[in-house]
Amino acid sequence: MFGSPSPFRPKPEQLLDTTEHEVQLEKSNVMILGPTGVGKTLMCKTLAKTLGVPIAMSDCTTFTQAGYIGDDVESCVARLLSAANYDIEAAEQGIIVLDEIDKIAGAKIAYGKDVGGEGVQQALLKIIEGTTVQVQAKPERSAGKGPGGSSGRGSPYDGPGSGESRTPPGPPGGKGEIFNVRTDNILFICTGAFANLHKIIVDRKAMGGMGFGASIRTSNAHTAADGVMLRGADALRFKKDTPFFVAREPEKPSPFGADQQPKEEKVNVLDYVQPADLQKYGLIPELIGRIPTTCAVAALDEEALVRVLTEPKDSLVRQEVYKFSLRDIELQFTQPALREIAKKASKMGTGARGLRHVVDHLLLDAKYETPGRSSP
Repeated sequence: MFGSPSPFRPKPEQLLDTTEHEVQLEKSNVMILGPTGVGKTLMCKTLAKTLGVPIAMSDCTTFTQAGYIGDDVESCVARLLSAANYDIEAAEQGIIVLDEIDKIAGAKIAYGKDVGGEGVQQALLKIIEGTTVQVQAKPERSAGKGPGGSSGRGSPYDGPGSGESRTPPGPPGGKGEIFNVRTDNILFICTGAFANLHKIIVDRKAMGGMGFGASIRTSNAHTAADGVMLRGADALRFKKDTPFFVAREPEKPSPFGADQQPKEEKVNVLDYVQPADLQKYGLIPELIGRIPTTCAVAALDEEALVRVLTEPKDSLVRQEVYKFSLRDIELQFTQPALREIAKKASKMGTGARGLRHVVDHLLLDAKYETPGRSSP
């Protein structure tokens, strides 16, 4: 009796058989956690450029409930449709980035009304899951400046494989036309810094210092700059519950024959975030359930900041070298100087954005007093 198969249980071959009906794939929205200046927005833009789909960036801090001063949540779909040149088919396959999603976490009461907190989260539920949004076409600000009512500038979305930018004259139906956009296949990527979320995660794992023999949590003065990283014994305790597999890098032998010091273990606390932590932070469970994929981005260390300074095509070092070459001055950065710039920028807690501040402050005098300048 107990060994007989259940009549309601499908057989394994039935689960793999897709000939009778086509399997419909559903999207998995993504939430990216990480400190400021680590490249969350840049990753989203690079993904859209690689896939050749339109992308729209929306700041959640400007969203309010319907009927109040501010942007409605439907405005993010309107921006995507505008980025797709009012091509509904392309917009329904695009990407919407909801930046600063952590700023609407929790209730922000103003005169007895929750205008920009939990009410905005509730308004985002149906749009993220999938619904039909009516978007009314608005005239461009630059309409009428060029032939056909176009300003002559290209659209930010030119479609995959397009060799040159297009200059559409605006909405195909003119001002006032209403477009119906389905959000079922639009990928929503929510990004945010989520300040102090690591404290909730550490408290959940009971890393306190109460009682005899208990481990005392180390205090880091540069927590924001260090990307909420744990080191030493705290990192080893966290690695026991790693939610994903990380391949161990083989140790490279020293070229001088001496024994190398073991590499210090580092763990990003945000990798261990759970839905309960986000709910305690202020997000409602309905919104958390509609964003199943959560990933964390660690802060950039000194090695990564040096690569940001030198490797990109329009890197900060190449820009400064080009600026000095316009005045027939040769500028060179030594490797120790790049290390020192990265070291100072990492202590600022602003990620890669701190590099420009350090470089501008370093070259301020050199821009006015340069070798080889002509005497007055």
